[in-house]
Order: sequence, then C-alpha cells, then structure tokens
Amino acid sequence: MAVTAGVALVKLLQNYGVDTVFGIPGVHTLELYRGLPETDIRHVLTRHEQGAGFMADGYARVTGKPGVCFLITGPGLTNAATAIGQAYSDSVPMLVITSVNETHTLGKGRGRLHETKDQRAITAPLTAFSATARTPEDLPDLIARAFAVFNSQRRRPVHIEVPMDVLAAPVARDWSGEVALSARRPAPCADDIERAAALLAAAKRPLIIAGGGAVNAASELQALAEAAQVPLFTTVAGKGILPAAHPLSGGATLCTPAGWELVEQADLVLAIGTELADTDMWRDTLPITGDIVRIDIDSDKMNDLYPAALPIVADSHQAVSLLLAAWGDRAPVTHSDWLARLQQLPAQVQHGHAALQQQHQQVLDCIAEVLPEDALVATDMTQIAYTGNYVFPRNRPRQWLHPTGYGTLGYGLPAGIGAKIAAPAQPALVIAGDGGFLYTVQELATAVEEVDTALVVLIYNNASLGQIRDDMLERNIEPVGVLPRNPDFIGLARAFGCQVYQPGSLQGLAGDLQQAFAFSGVSFIEVDAERLFI
Repeated sequence: MAVTAGVALVKLLQNYGVDTVFGIPGVHTLELYRGLPETDIRHVLTRHEQGAGFMADGYARVTGKPGVCFLITGPGLTNAATAIGQAYSDSVPMLVITSVNETHTLGKGRGRLHETKDQRAITAPLTAFSATARTPEDLPDLIARAFAVFNSQRRRPVHIEVPMDVLAAPVARDWSGEVALSARRPAPCADDIERAAALLAAAKRPLIIAGGGAVNAASELQALAEAAQVPLFTTVAGKGILPAAHPLSGGATLCTPAGWELVEQADLVLAIGTELADTDMWRDTLPITGDIVRIDIDSDKMNDLYPAALPIVADSHQAVSLLLAAWGDRAPVTHSDWLARLQQLPAQVQHGHAALQQQHQQVLDCIAEVLPEDALVATDMTQIAYTGNYVFPRNRPRQWLHPTGYGTLGYGLPAGIGAKIAAPAQPALVIAGDGGFLYTVQELATAVEEVDTALVVLIYNNASLGQIRDDMLERNIEPVGVLPRNPDFIGLARAFGCQVYQPGSLQGLAGDLQQAFAFSGVSFIEVDAERLFI
C-alpha cells in the first residue's frame, strides 16, 4: 500500500522531535491516526478538545517544545479555540493540526458533516499563521515553516489544516525524513550591548523585569543580577528565573503597591522578554520614570506603551549572555539603600494583604511547606491563585503555570495533566477554584488513565464565583449568577477513580498533601474555604 500523506505527516512530526500528541480521533482524522502506530509518538486521549489544547499548553510550558494537538474539522477546532487563544496570549508554542472537508467542497456550503465556512478565519487571529495543505507535498514546507516560528520568533501557536482527501492521498515521494535546518533566533548588535552595559554601569537604582521570554536565560540573568547588584523582578510567566529566597529577588510582586513604588524610583529598567502587560501588573501601565532598555524578540514591543531608550530586538539568551560578557569585571554602583529597600519588600507585600489574601497566604504557606522541591504547579483563574502568583515561592522557571494573558477558566486541570505528561518523574499540583474546575472536570478521566505518579488536584471551594461576586459587591451590584449549586466533589472525584481527601484544618491539609504526594496516581483534595478557618 502506498504511503499516504497522513502517515508521512506523523512520521515527519516524530523526526522533528514530537513525542506526544493530544486529541480525540474522529471520522475526519482517521487517516491521520493511521500513522501513529508506526511511530513512537504517544497519543493522549482527552475528553474534550479544549482539554487537548490546554494539555498541549502545559506540556509546552514545561518542556519548551511545542505542544501538539490532532483535532477534527469544525467542532474539534472550535472547541479548542479558547486554548489556542490562551497559548497565543501567553506566547506558548503549539502546533494544531486539523482535518478539513474534502478539497472540492471547501467554501461551497453544501452542509457537509462538521462543515465550517472558513476554519482559518477562526484561527488566524489566534495563531502566528494558519494555512491549508492543498497537496501532500505542501506538508513538509508547512511543518518547516511552523518550526521556524517556534525556533526563531515569538513563540505562538500555528494551525495547519489538511483536507480529508489530501490526508488519504499517496505521497509522490517520501518526505517524512526531510527535517529543515533549525532557524536561528536574532542576535543583538554588539554596539547595542555595549550601550546597555554602559547604562547599567551608570545606574544607581537599576531594576530588571524578566518575563516568560527570558526563562531560557535564567542562569545568565542570575549571574548578571549578581555581578551588577540589580534587583530582579519577574512576571508570572517568569516565576523562578531567580530563586525566591535569593537576596536580589523581587519575585512576581509588580502587581503590588510596594512593587510599583520601587519601579517608579528606579533610574533604569532592563525589561527582558516581557510585554509589561497589565495582566501581570494589575494596572494599565507601570509608573516607569527611568530609562528603559528593552530586550525582546518581538519588534512590536519596542514602541508600545513603554517606548525604549534602547530597544534591542534579539533572543533573550544571546542578549543576556553578551551583556554579561560586556559587563566584565566592572564594579557595581548600585546604592546600598536601594538593595536594602528590596529586603523590606516581602514584609511590605504581606502587610498590604486584605483579609482574603491573608487567608490565602495561610493556605499557600501550608502547601509550600510540604510541596516537593521539584513539583510542578498548574493553577486556574481563581482568587487563591491570583495571590499565589505573587507570593508563592518558586526556585526554578517552568514550575508555575498560570493562564495570565487570556485569563481562561478551566485551564488548571488539563494544563497540569499536560505538565505531568511532559515530566512524569516530577510531582504535580493543580490548584483550581470550584467554578473553574467544572469547566474541564471531565479531564479527570484522562488524568486517571494516563498518570501513574503523583498528581494532586486541589479544589479551593468557596461555593461561588468569588472574584466576580466580590467585583459586583464593590460596584454596588446585587450578586447575580455567582452562587452556583456545586456537586458532591468528593463523590465525583471518587467516581473518576481518584484517591480523595477532605481536610478540615490547615494541619489536616498538610497531612493529606503529604499522603497525596506519596501516592502513585491521581489524588483529589477538596478544601472548604469556610470550614478551614472556623
């Protein structure tokens, strides 16, 4: 039998280093699935295509490799669109491969099964590019283009659709081994690096803000911060670039008044791999009054809300490595009182907690005390995670996953599963609220089916859509639609096959977490937010 495009495509993906795909097979992707048994690629069956997208996202954030989804035409793609949007917003590499109806039917509105007027019109705003393979021979070029995006540009999703007749068509030649040379990320101009080093050397109150685009430069950033004695803050996506306890670490606290005050008084801000978006800062713009040196692979970031005194369009790892070399053996001139103020920051942040954040801090401290050092934490859009974004300690990057930009409910559980599949030897913790958990609860089935080492799903149940309820009350709006009737979460988790816990105190929570992390499988912990503090 001749090799079909679907079979050759799967082999090509393996040759590009793909080892896992997430998806749900359907009648429109059968020819794509024909090739999987001939490879070593692991297929993870999700229970909803949105779950496939979020799992691919979690996998990508942990590994740095693109997460890959196989989706059917029409509803498969639209179900995953939210997850694709989240990955786009947070600069997460994702390869979304879908089928589409037969070539001769496209755009004709004949009412074919799963027909969509124009799939690419749906994904175009959510991807680096979206393309159709009109022939089998289009596929190696499109896959090469996708990996060029992942390897040389701002990392965002790519969508490639393949008509059913193209998937089933024989290839004219075997292109499954044709892996394109890896595209290079842009290197900085030497003169710009020297100027950046000179600006840093002259600063008395310098400050570094590192985002998700800088995680691959973590060790170099630490060395630069230490050499120049510069406080280093991160966005949520950059948590762990500098260990939480490091004396130069400001953590992800730029969403707090204490953090804003330091930014305002900095005479130089070195922003690396970050949009400086309001979703990280909890305000429209940061009060930056000093010069900005901006290093980013995305040239669009150079003249947005924060025009740079020195814009450097470059890969963060290359740029920071060269900046560290350019610094050489210079002596830092950072004022001692500037560094002393940084040491006061943790106490100032905690002093600024409202009553709700004080409760969150107690729970998060309890978790941190028993959490294994190498654990992965995937969080949902929930109030306790918002607090955790800036107070929960992480000592390495890629250990805290949160849907920052797009802000998608339902992210935590499937992203945690994807993270766990990416790094099965590392324990993983999901933190979700009762509302967000119900968006993707069905993925507990995937978790129990696929995971055989410690994965702990912790639901912080406040029996409400807490943030929206509080926002309504703050605006004198009578709460509507924010007090749902929840199911029996323990019974539900038990039905899926999870080991279950329902602690009644912080001490009980600590003990249950220790047992859960010792269990080889999926554990479910329901924390009743009201009962815990009685």
